[in-house]
Amino acid sequence: MIAGRMRHRDSAGHEGLLENGGVQWMTAGKGVIHSEIPEQEEGVMEGFQLWLNLPRQDKMNPPWYRDFKAAELPRFVTDHGVAVTVIAGQSHGVAGAVTREGTQPLYLDLHLPQGQSFEQCLPAGHHAFVYVYRGELSIAGKAVPLQRMAILTNTAQADGVVMVASAETRALLIAGKPLKEPIVQYGPFVMNSQEEIYQALSDFRDGRLGESTP
Repeated sequence: MIAGRMRHRDSAGHEGLLENGGVQWMTAGKGVIHSEIPEQEEGVMEGFQLWLNLPRQDKMNPPWYRDFKAAELPRFVTDHGVAVTVIAGQSHGVAGAVTREGTQPLYLDLHLPQGQSFEQCLPAGHHAFVYVYRGELSIAGKAVPLQRMAILTNTAQADGVVMVASAETRALLIAGKPLKEPIVQYGPFVMNSQEEIYQALSDFRDGRLGESTP
């Protein structure tokens, strides 16, 4: 959450308030019904929502939820003055707030001073992208302007990414291990087959989705 607040409530009994600089991490698992009530701050509501696919064997796990306040998120500043918030994964020896074995996600919020660079190692098999939400940066000599995404190639000889800020810049660096499994999506439901989607829809219609576990 960049600006504003979001109140959360769900069928698993979780409640939370997401505030400026905070992070909400929810795992839907076998199903959860939830509501998000936005609260603007001086007329502004700004943030990011990313979906991370679960491996087939984890899709029916119990739902999980946690709010992290800004002060609870691991942070560090590089020698070049780059401020890094480690939401998931690990960067420069700092472990993030969340780790997930299946997809090994990396989720960094980067604040780069003008003219400064940031380097991050990335596993060769991961997919990765950078999204610029303030300013502009360059990667391998190619400009990534404001509100644009750079999808990184993972060539055999590459072991990471180097980005240079051409202005004061804020960006997200996201990476993860590809599951190489079929993906079938319908609305908020993401499964591995059409049959599983039909079952999820049936569970939702019949009131079974999001049931509390006795």
